[in-house]
Amino acid sequence: MTTVRIYQPCQSAMQSGRGKTNLWMIEFENDDPLMPNPLTGWISSLDTKEQLHLPFPTLEKAIHYAKSKGFEYKIYNSAQNEVLPKSYGTNFTCKRMRGL
Repeated sequence: MTTVRIYQPCQSAMQSGRGKTNLWMIEFENDDPLMPNPLTGWISSLDTKEQLHLPFPTLEKAIHYAKSKGFEYKIYNSAQNEVLPKSYGTNFTCKRMRGL
C-alpha cells in the first residue's frame, strides 16, 4: 500500500516572510531503492511518485484526499516559531526594563 507524508513546509532560508508556509503538502514515500546512475553518478530511482508534491489549503482536505485514494498517511507537525514584536527603541533600553 502506498504511504504518503502530510506536512506543512517550513520557511526557506532564502525568504524572510511566511509565504507558502500556510499550505499542507502531500509527498509520496519512495518504494523503490535508490541507486547511483553509472553514467553521471547521481542518485536515481525508477519510482516517479517521489517527484509529486501536492498542495492543499487545509489539513482536513489533505487527509480526505489520502483517504479517498486509499493511501496510508503520516502527519508531520512542524515547529512554529513565535515572532516577538519589538521596536527600534528596545535596542537602547536596559535588560532589566525589557524583562530579560
